[in-house]
Amino acid sequence: MEFEKIHNKGQARLFKSDFLEALTKSHPLVIWGMYIPVMAFLVMRAAERYHFTSLTITLVFLGGMLFWSLFEYFAHRFLFHWVPKTPRSVKFVYTLHGNHHHYPRDRQRLFMPPLPSLLIASTLFFLMLLVMGNYVYMFFPGFMLGYLLYGSMHYAIHAWNPPFKWMKPLWRNHHLHHYKSEHQGFGVSSTLWDHVFGTMFDLQNEKEDKEKVRSLMFEKKS
Repeated sequence: MEFEKIHNKGQARLFKSDFLEALTKSHPLVIWGMYIPVMAFLVMRAAERYHFTSLTITLVFLGGMLFWSLFEYFAHRFLFHWVPKTPRSVKFVYTLHGNHHHYPRDRQRLFMPPLPSLLIASTLFFLMLLVMGNYVYMFFPGFMLGYLLYGSMHYAIHAWNPPFKWMKPLWRNHHLHHYKSEHQGFGVSSTLWDHVFGTMFDLQNEKEDKEKVRSLMFEKKS
């Protein structure tokens, strides 16, 4: 599904119902506030009830973070940019991600809103529990921290210039994904998997379009 037009003002209307529309929006701090206590509880449970060592907890936690980065890549590439064939699937893809390409300055839709986020997170937790047993109490918090960092990084890329020179390729990769090609640059929190799967932009030979970059950045509050 191609998202060609970039709107610099406002946000997409996703539902006729004001109530449903409100459920599509969130603030990053709300999502962090939801999950940090849950993550802390799960890690404490791993240590106190199942007696995993600090080393095991740390390694499995980091494994969860790494798995998130792979999950992020495949979700962005194959779900968010799935090519729909029916009106319902067009609506689904637009609600899920297409509205962000049309309205990249919409601050309220960079994180999955609370209700669907909790439903998806709960489903993933129980699936992981079936696969890995008690190791989920360390793996899932790492996975969720990866998600929180991804959402925050996405927010930062649209809000500010890269704070460090070594982070500029990450910024440029996402900017080019928006205005150059939606078939490349799927990594947001990391470019690792774009390099692995050959979807990384050739940044040395891509000229930066500063005007188009500005159209992707949040408007500064006066």
